[in-house]
Amino acid sequence: MTMGRLSEKTVLVTGGSRGIGKSISLRLAREGALVAVHYGHDPVAAKETVAEIEAAGGQAFAFRAELGVPGDAAALWAAFDTALAARGAGPGLDILVNNAGITLPKMISDVTEEDYDRVFAVNVKAPFFVIQQGLERLRDGGRIINISSGVTRIAFPHIAAYAMTKGALDTLTLTLAHQLGPRGITVNAVAPGIVETEINPTLQDPQTRTRLAALSAFNRIGQPADIADIVAFVASDDARWVTGQHLDATGGSFLGV
Repeated sequence: MTMGRLSEKTVLVTGGSRGIGKSISLRLAREGALVAVHYGHDPVAAKETVAEIEAAGGQAFAFRAELGVPGDAAALWAAFDTALAARGAGPGLDILVNNAGITLPKMISDVTEEDYDRVFAVNVKAPFFVIQQGLERLRDGGRIINISSGVTRIAFPHIAAYAMTKGALDTLTLTLAHQLGPRGITVNAVAPGIVETEINPTLQDPQTRTRLAALSAFNRIGQPADIADIVAFVASDDARWVTGQHLDATGGSFLGV
């Protein structure tokens, strides 16, 4: 059963088959949206996500496009258009969630030029051109939601290059919010902190888990659903007067010394 706030809406979630992206896909489908689950390299996870949505009474389809390579945005939109038409749905999009990204756990002294180019290609260049080439598809009154990170507020030297990519995404968010306001399109960034996904294998160590949980005001590790619920709010009409914002979703991490 769906809640209905996003009924008749079409949503695209990049990297929507695993981790935070999967939780976002499931959550927006519960709101009644038709969810396009983008994936880059794991068709099994994408198929499972779509099956889970459909089993709960929602609507979804998966499509593949590799990000971080030349022509990635054009390939993504071509695949999206084809998959959408195959479902018999009308063209266009209401909500774009730029979630796909990669991390780079290296100190600045260890980052190579290849490392740097790769993380910026996936985390910055790809969403930039996905948005650029998607604006003609995005309906007036739509939503762009960029998944940023708490590392733009909190210093983590061991992921410096990654943090830079999320800072760039925050700046893009602010700029686009100003540009797209006349069309009624809101643009916001949601910034998770430490979240329990496969990207954080260190959470399997009990001591590390306890130490990282203590960084939050709630003394626990974030869950993908914590982030998805915030995205659902920003995607809805309830957030129509919120744009150009960086929504801190770190569970109050590092609020005090």
